[in-house]
Amino acid sequence: MTELLDGKATALQIKEEIANEVRQLTAAGKRAPHLAAVIVGTDGASMTYVANKEKSSHEVGFTSSVYRMSESTTEKQLLESIEFLNNDPDIDGFIVQLPLPKHINEQKVINAISPDKDVDGFTPINIGRMVLGEDCFVPATPMGICTLLQRYGIETVGKHCVVIGRSNIVGTPVANLLSRKGFDCTVTMCHSKTQNLKDITRQADILVVAIGKPEFVTADMVKEGAVVVDVGIHRVEDATKKNGYRVIGDVKHSEVDAKCSWVTPVPGGVGPLTIVSLLQNTLKAYKKSNC
Repeated sequence: MTELLDGKATALQIKEEIANEVRQLTAAGKRAPHLAAVIVGTDGASMTYVANKEKSSHEVGFTSSVYRMSESTTEKQLLESIEFLNNDPDIDGFIVQLPLPKHINEQKVINAISPDKDVDGFTPINIGRMVLGEDCFVPATPMGICTLLQRYGIETVGKHCVVIGRSNIVGTPVANLLSRKGFDCTVTMCHSKTQNLKDITRQADILVVAIGKPEFVTADMVKEGAVVVDVGIHRVEDATKKNGYRVIGDVKHSEVDAKCSWVTPVPGGVGPLTIVSLLQNTLKAYKKSNC
């Protein structure tokens, strides 16, 4: 029988744990943790994500600030804003929402963020610390995946984990984390140029799919009894829906789910844990400078 790795329920549980800790801090006369976000332009998905981050921050008692900048903002102006946030003692952590307009160099912007406030875990210093197994801010989505596996007691030691996708945001960091002590998976990373992909994915005890292609993984790519983590999220037109679309993942759940022992739903799987991971990283940053 297939069981759900319910990210929504897990996120609610963790948010309550964070909220309890924040209540104790404020009751002791300390200020609440402060998470900020910078968004450039009006990309719909980015605006939705930042709004959800702001809502979740308020739910756990955080202070939340959003710096909205126009599409025409120059790279120099954005870097000046980042420098301001780096030096603001009342802000514990902040994110710069990606993607950025094409005239702005994303890596240059990421490099400008203070590693001590980089709650997205994207700066080279935090990525380097993660690879070395040192204390760091772990990227939010990989951290959420690992949290979900831990909270549901999924056996990982010695298991073969196949990761489809090699982005710096999800695929590469989650492959690194799952190979580390504590998880102890044997990890294979696959990508768009991998040959005999189906032969490899059918060997996976744990299959993490972060390739960014709607319903890419089908039943013939999955081993019976595998744990499948679907990181993808896509809107596709659906005239039968009131809003005109439905949300699907990188996995074709209509045929894959029946083969799984555990599977993340889309929506409601990895997504809610991404925002919770940001909250956890912000609380960690707060403690480093205030406790």
